[in-house]
Amino acid sequence: MSMARKHRDHFNLLCDIGDLVDLVTGSQDIASFLQRTVDLVSRHLEADVCSIYLFDEDSGYLVLQATVGLNPKAVGRIRMKPGEGLVGATFEHQRPLREASASCNPMFKYFEEADEDRFESFLSVPIQRGAQKIGVLVVQQERGDYFNEMDAMALRASASQLAGAVENARLLMDLFEATGKTPALPPEALQFIKGKTASGGNAFAPITQFKKSHGALLSGSSQLCKLYTVDDFHEALKQTSDELMDFQTRLSERLPESASLIFTAHFMILKDVKFINKIVDHIENGVSPPDAVRLVARHYINLFSASSHAYIREKANDMEDLAGRILKNLYKHDGEEGLDGDRIVIARELYPSEILKLATEEVKGIILVKGGVTSHVSILARSLKIPLVIADRPELPDLPEGTPVLLDGRIGNIYINPGEEVIEQFKTRNRVRKTAKGAARPLRPISRTRDGVRVRLLANVNLLSELKSVRELNAEGVGLYRTEFPFLVRPTFPSEEEQYFIYKRLFDEMEGREVTIRTLDVGGDKVLAYANAAGGMNPDLGLRSIRFSMHYRNLFEQQLRAILRAAAEAEKVRIMFPLISSLDEFREAKQMVLDCIAELKAEDLEHHPGPAIGMMVEVPAVVEIIESFTREADFLSIGTNDFVQYSLAVDRNNEKVAAYYRPDHPSVLRALARIVQAPVKAGKDISVCGEMAHETEFIPFLLGIGVPTLSVDPQFLPAIQEQILNLDMADARHHAERLLAEDTLKGVRELMAERVQPAPPVDRAVQGKRVNASNRAR
Repeated sequence: MSMARKHRDHFNLLCDIGDLVDLVTGSQDIASFLQRTVDLVSRHLEADVCSIYLFDEDSGYLVLQATVGLNPKAVGRIRMKPGEGLVGATFEHQRPLREASASCNPMFKYFEEADEDRFESFLSVPIQRGAQKIGVLVVQQERGDYFNEMDAMALRASASQLAGAVENARLLMDLFEATGKTPALPPEALQFIKGKTASGGNAFAPITQFKKSHGALLSGSSQLCKLYTVDDFHEALKQTSDELMDFQTRLSERLPESASLIFTAHFMILKDVKFINKIVDHIENGVSPPDAVRLVARHYINLFSASSHAYIREKANDMEDLAGRILKNLYKHDGEEGLDGDRIVIARELYPSEILKLATEEVKGIILVKGGVTSHVSILARSLKIPLVIADRPELPDLPEGTPVLLDGRIGNIYINPGEEVIEQFKTRNRVRKTAKGAARPLRPISRTRDGVRVRLLANVNLLSELKSVRELNAEGVGLYRTEFPFLVRPTFPSEEEQYFIYKRLFDEMEGREVTIRTLDVGGDKVLAYANAAGGMNPDLGLRSIRFSMHYRNLFEQQLRAILRAAAEAEKVRIMFPLISSLDEFREAKQMVLDCIAELKAEDLEHHPGPAIGMMVEVPAVVEIIESFTREADFLSIGTNDFVQYSLAVDRNNEKVAAYYRPDHPSVLRALARIVQAPVKAGKDISVCGEMAHETEFIPFLLGIGVPTLSVDPQFLPAIQEQILNLDMADARHHAERLLAEDTLKGVRELMAERVQPAPPVDRAVQGKRVNASNRAR
């Protein structure tokens, strides 16, 4: 086979494996899913044999679960301990193993029932999900020395992409084998609320309580007039599968980062014959279909919830969600109204992954009873353009289902059972806003103050879908790409190849513009349910951000390699580490980038040879040694959200202490001025990318202390540029000096209040003359 053809086949393999929607939903059951997987891999690698071995935690053995090429009767019969044979060695050491002549290796173990004595070439890779060992993927070929390093890389990438779905398949098989019989059947006063706006936009729709409908459906028993049949149950299954397929397709279009199935576990359960048969058996024994679904669902929810493994406990939510969907589709047959997307959701709290599921159902808006406006749930809602208001009102979850609510995310107002006059005002304002939006213009190519001082305007990007807005607005580049969202939207760690395709699209769409990519920043309010990294008593002070990456070095290395490979043809590439607290930590992380560059060069893989390497300034510990950081980092960026919270010992997501979260605190302002001074003096770039960068009251101060670059969410860029064009830098410096001289919060607020009156609109012709004069003076 020619090298060019191998490259093409490997790329096709990655694309086909990446399309897990078809691979999972097109399978009749779990066994057929595993069989389709080995068929696909063997076909693309032109291997005579492809097999999947899964680890059975109860017996402690690796078991052959699917194969093409070996004797099919060997499935379920070939078993080996970790460390036993070539497959066991791959599993135990979690490293690929490639042999030109497998039978010559002293670790080779022959199984007569497999009929594998004629296959000489052997290649195996571990299947793992984060730290969780799942099994081994193996290919074999009659010809000796058939597989090369390129094959090994393709197989590793395939195993990584398949890990989530295969892990769910293994988990379900283990549970069904281990379990025996299923146990026997055992405010009117609210009208207007002022909340905090977390994501703009507005909505008018009936409300639904998050997860309440599922909980109600799964509790109690059926008291319905209609007698449901087993055919109704099967039709509900089909509707549920079609519904999930539609959700996943729409989500993939809206969020390219979610190429892996969000609903992998749901599809695995729907395709499992044993799960379905348990429900059918109950129905045939006289139990109504809704109660049969409840019985089996409760049984497995209890099993999942009792597990000592966090990733298994997480499956209880999947089972609850799936069972609720099946029941709702059953009840729709009776003409009852089911939950659709035309709703405003009320929730006590949400994880980012739950926001994504709500996005697939196209909810109109969200009201959170707890949380903070700077949380990543809020950031994600803004990226998805879902209106979100946070209101500390414990009565909200008690509102009856279907109550009409008007949600104004722009100013944080919530109207319950609004009158006709309020509704009409709402509609009129929407019409005006749409007209104004249609007249919006791109940014000027260069932003300068009234007296000609250059200010760079960059965009914060959370999702690839936002890049179109960044280009249309003509932003100068991406000042912060948050890489955690591809991790948050998936059911398992994305592989190096999956990350590569995401980052490649980022760099391709921003061709010719500067892109700053921040390494993984999880922990705190950004929880990875599958990571098995406990949050601790105070997750914001725990294993998060760069600490998480340095603790899981293999994951960090995969991310760095993906970034470097994706940026191979990019011009202006910057890599930034979050939450750096010491010079030693920065040097260690920087060395990992350099090591990855050396590895990629040795492997002859295209990559960026020398990106700029910088850091986020978020921890007060860096202030006193900022000059040292400035000497070693290529650039710095201030994350004001965390910097304020750590400086003032305030949890920014705790509404009980929200009043103490004060970016205008004199100590915070003086620390920011101290930080900015060092890189400005050294001629290095320093930017602000936190919430303060788009808050108009802080713009004069930030520019006044010398910040040359602001990075904000795309929707804020036009207003920020307009403010800069009308700002005089000499006046901004004077304003900053006055603020820095103040010792009290009261004094700072009074000075800032003096600037609430906007400056008169700038005369463009006059500004052009000033800019030219300023340039001549330089």
